[in-house]
Amino acid sequence: MAEQTTDNLAQLRPYQDLASQPQRIVFVRDLQLDAFIGAYEEEMGQSQPVIINIEMQVEEPSNPVSDQLEDVVCYNRLVRGIEDIISAGHIRLVETLAERIAAMCLAHPMGLSARIRVDKPNAIAEAAGAGVEIIRYKKR
Repeated sequence: MAEQTTDNLAQLRPYQDLASQPQRIVFVRDLQLDAFIGAYEEEMGQSQPVIINIEMQVEEPSNPVSDQLEDVVCYNRLVRGIEDIISAGHIRLVETLAERIAAMCLAHPMGLSARIRVDKPNAIAEAAGAGVEIIRYKKR
């Protein structure tokens, strides 16, 4: 059992080693979009709002003050990617949507990790929202 825990820690170590290096977090906060999402019969065929939050840890460019768009992860492109994922068709689970967004983030060459939160504000009448938050790391 201790061996398995050690292996898990070793997998995370490259990201812990980054703590001594400059870090950059790109984020999109409280992005509200309409999506065809849900597993229940009453959710089929109609859109409902989702609120999406992204925090993406990225590699620092070689020149962090270059002031060039091609040297950074563009949050506008992240939003366009999320819109593409949502427009591709009905998604049953918020978990599925979160995984697809995380995969898109980690496909970027500079992406190291992604924290994705998908909230359905109308899911439970008595709650402000319900959903899922995931954290994914790029495999090294």
